[in-house]
Amino acid sequence: MVLQLLSFMATSSSGSRSVSYTQPVNPIINETGKFHVRQFMGNSFLLKPMNYGSRKLHFQQASFTKKVEETAKSENEEGKPMFKWVEIGPHITEAQRQAISKLSPKLTKRCKALMRQLICFSPHKASLSDLLAAWVRTMKPRRADWLAVLKELKTMDHPFYLQVAELALLEETFEANIRDYTKIIHGYGKQNRLKDAEKMLSAMKSRGFVLDQVTLTAFIDIYSKAGKLNLAEETFEELKLLGQPLDKRSYGSMIMAYIRAGMPIKGENILKEMDAQEIYAGSEVYKAMLRSYSMAGDCEGAQRVFDAIQFAGISPDVRMCALLINAYGISGQSDKARLAFENMRRAGLEPSDKCVAVMLLAYEKENELQKALEFLMDLERDGILVGKEASETLVGWFRKLGVVKEVDTILREYPGKEANSKAPAS
Repeated sequence: MVLQLLSFMATSSSGSRSVSYTQPVNPIINETGKFHVRQFMGNSFLLKPMNYGSRKLHFQQASFTKKVEETAKSENEEGKPMFKWVEIGPHITEAQRQAISKLSPKLTKRCKALMRQLICFSPHKASLSDLLAAWVRTMKPRRADWLAVLKELKTMDHPFYLQVAELALLEETFEANIRDYTKIIHGYGKQNRLKDAEKMLSAMKSRGFVLDQVTLTAFIDIYSKAGKLNLAEETFEELKLLGQPLDKRSYGSMIMAYIRAGMPIKGENILKEMDAQEIYAGSEVYKAMLRSYSMAGDCEGAQRVFDAIQFAGISPDVRMCALLINAYGISGQSDKARLAFENMRRAGLEPSDKCVAVMLLAYEKENELQKALEFLMDLERDGILVGKEASETLVGWFRKLGVVKEVDTILREYPGKEANSKAPAS
C-alpha cells in the first residue's frame, strides 16, 4: 500500500484563519457528514482524522525523533479507543533488532510493518486485537498479507502465532475457511492445549463450518495425546459416519491412539482392516507399533509387525531390526535374537552399536557369557569394532560378575580401539 503524503502550511491570526496546501487534500466524509483529512506523519502509518468543525485548526509538523515503536491508544470522534502507530526508533532491544533484521525479504511493506510491531509488542501497553484492528484500518490487507504474516510468525516460532491466527479469523479481510481453523486446532494439539482446541472447534461450528475428515482426525490425535482414549474412539466412529473413505492419516491417528494407550493389538487390528483395503500406514506408525511390542518383550507381536512392514513394501532399517532383536532378547530368546541379527546383516545392513549392545543384553539376560564373547570375536573377524554403548553394556555386565581386571582392561583398551577404528587404512 502506497501512502500519499500530505504537505501543508497553516497560518492563523486573531482576525482571520486560512489554510493552504502544496498538494490537493483528500477529504473524507464520515457518517455524520463532517469532513476529515488524512494526515500522514513521517513515513509511519499514523492516520489522524482532522475535524473541520467550528474549532480552530492547528497543524504541527510530524516528529521524526520518536521512541521505540509502540502502540498507544487515542480516541476517535466517537470517543472509542483506537491505535496510533509510531516509528521504530533506536531504543529497541538487541533481540528485537536481530529479529527484525531476520524478517523475510519477500514480505511486503505492509506485512513488515505489522511484523515490526509484533516483535516490539508489549501486552502491558496495549491489546493485540486493537493492534491488528489498527493494521487492518490503515493498511487494508488482503488474505495473502495475512497468510504471509502468519507464515513468518510460525517460522519464527513466535509466541503470538496462534493468538494472531485466532484473531485473524474474525477479520473480514482474512476470508477464513475451514482449513484456517484446523491449522489452529493442530497448533493447540501440538502444545497439548486440549481446552483451547475444543473452544476453537465450538467457534468453528458456531460460524457455520461443517466438521470434515481433517478436523476429526486432528482431534483423534489431540485426544490420544491427552490420554482421552474414549473420546478418540468416539471421534473415530464419528469420522466413519461421514460416509467418506478413510485415508491412511485417519487410520494412523487411531492406531497411534491405541499404541499410546498401551493397546497395540487393537492398533494391529486396524492395520489388518487397512490391508483389506490396500491402504498402508506410514513407516512411523509401523515403527511405533514395533517399539511398543519390543519394549513389552512381546516377540510374537514384534515379529508380526516386522513381517507386516515388509508386506507393505517398506524396507526395514537398522532401528527396526534393533527393536525386533530387543523383543527376542527381553523375552529370553537370545538364539532367535542372534538369528534376527544375522538376517539383518545378510540383508546388507551394517549393525549399529545399538544393535550390538541389544544383542549383548540378550546374552546377559540368560547369563551366556561364553556366547557373548564368541559373538564379539565374530564381529571383530568381520572388521566390526565394539562402540561406546556396547562397551558400556559389557563393562556393566562384568562389574555385576565382579570381574574387575577384565573391566579395567576393557576401559583401557576402548579409547585405543576407537582411535584405531578412525585411523585410515595403510
